[in-house]
Amino acid sequence: MTNDREEWLGKARTLSEALPYMRRYAGRTFVIKYGGHAMGDEHLAELFARDIVLLKQVGINPVVVHGGGPQIGEMLKRLKIQSSFIDGLRVTDKETVEVVEMVLSGSINKQIVTAISKAGGRAVGVSGKDGQLIIARKLRRTQRDPDSNIEKVLDLGFVGEPHQVNPQILEGLLAADIIPVVAPVGVDRQGDTYNINADTSAGAIAGALGATRFFLLTDVAGVLDKDKNLIPRMSLEEARNAIADGTATGGMIPKIETCIEAVEQGVDAAVILDGRVPHALLLEIFTEGGAGTLIGRE
Repeated sequence: MTNDREEWLGKARTLSEALPYMRRYAGRTFVIKYGGHAMGDEHLAELFARDIVLLKQVGINPVVVHGGGPQIGEMLKRLKIQSSFIDGLRVTDKETVEVVEMVLSGSINKQIVTAISKAGGRAVGVSGKDGQLIIARKLRRTQRDPDSNIEKVLDLGFVGEPHQVNPQILEGLLAADIIPVVAPVGVDRQGDTYNINADTSAGAIAGALGATRFFLLTDVAGVLDKDKNLIPRMSLEEARNAIADGTATGGMIPKIETCIEAVEQGVDAAVILDGRVPHALLLEIFTEGGAGTLIGRE
């Protein structure tokens, strides 16, 4: 009985300590990019949905933007559609982009909506095509030939990037106390569908909404220094320097760049955190220590 009482008192203290953060963020908009291991693990997915509902209950307006690379790859394999990558980006022809849209806007999006509804929330799934949320343009990539030193343009097919974000559909859902769940599929002005990186989509949406926080859930603890220790906080200048001096490498570089761009577009701060940690989002938002790397203006 004594152990139970101590556990209850511990929970009460945690709630009491979270109160100032609840008051600080009430009425604010948070954009959360959801993907990686956190989305593939059934238990973590259930906890994530409950955390999103909790944010809504304490007065925060969460917007979820999800990825789905592994699921797309699995579906292409089942349909016997060959898939190739250039610099980590999936080359997307007309046939492939139809599968991408089916998986992202269909099965994955509705699974997340269902999980949030099951946890007691009200969620609606949309894609970047709905309400012209994301106007896309073709992503341009170049590659320098090491022998001739000639730079050539790479054709990735229907891979796009956000050109313009029109957040009115999301603002309408938030005003109606509904949690938007966004699939990162966009459309250009000619009506062509584009597969857009989920991190990039989420950052652009966060900027367009003027979000207080932009969260990137990933499969690492955050930005690590050269001794592999977590860097809890970085200014924009420090974030740029981490890329320039080689502290950040590989896939962390585009994540930091996305966070920098979101903050430059008006987001108060962006956070890279480990989605594999249960309740990482709540730890970051409602505790003094946080759980990942926060990138802000100063």
